[in-house]
Amino acid sequence: MAEFDVELVGKVGSMALINRDHDDMDYNIIARIGRYLHPGVIWVTSGASEIGRLDYIKRTGKELNGENDEEIKADYAAQGQCVLMTQYRQFIDSKYSLRQILVEHHHFNDAAKKEHLRKLLLRCKEQGAIPIINYNDPVNDEEVRKMEIRSLIMARGKAVECVDNDETASQIACLVKPKILVILTGVDGIYKNKDDKETLVREICGASVYETVEQVELYRNYCDGASRKGAHGARAKLGYVEEPLKNGTTVFIANSKYNIEDIIKGNVPSTKIYTR
Repeated sequence: MAEFDVELVGKVGSMALINRDHDDMDYNIIARIGRYLHPGVIWVTSGASEIGRLDYIKRTGKELNGENDEEIKADYAAQGQCVLMTQYRQFIDSKYSLRQILVEHHHFNDAAKKEHLRKLLLRCKEQGAIPIINYNDPVNDEEVRKMEIRSLIMARGKAVECVDNDETASQIACLVKPKILVILTGVDGIYKNKDDKETLVREICGASVYETVEQVELYRNYCDGASRKGAHGARAKLGYVEEPLKNGTTVFIANSKYNIEDIIKGNVPSTKIYTR
């Protein structure tokens, strides 16, 4: 049996945190997540840019104007980070400490920085703290990041890009080896046909890690499209979870409207990916 460093790594997507009927954060989802979080769980949260945008509109009655979309995204993200952490703190049990950890691609491409991050995360469990992780969008310059990634690929042949928080969550899961990786989205899981809810894939598994990864690759062929601009969709999600699966981690892709406990117990629809 594989040995695991932590109980669970989880991630919630940007659109899974938004109530589009009211153009506001979905506080019920934040509450459900927050009440579940405890030491031994590492949480990766998206949503800073969109929540920052909604918060800015709420306070000023208008959106930010400018020709540089990246600068506007950075400004929204800086504002949204504050809102996100305030909400998580409100619903997490007060006996636990809460720690914000902002990461960038170089934290996963440099051995010394990876080890520093790994130790930081594992200390959280020992010290009764819950780490909330997000990509450091406010200080990320897209052109500089692309240049750095190109240089790394030329030197090594590959690089971790952290193009979205699905990849970030996967990299965290590779770093700390959780028993479970939960990816919360706005849908119930992976579908053979995204337009037919009856085609939900409840399990992807194999008798060996090799077979499981082979099955994941098979189901990636059914996936296309993404829910919004900048997202990379179900196909990318399945690609990112392959490395954690090799460590023996069980993966759930599920809807953020469900309790995490119910997802893990199989009480609600989801896609469970594991090796038998």
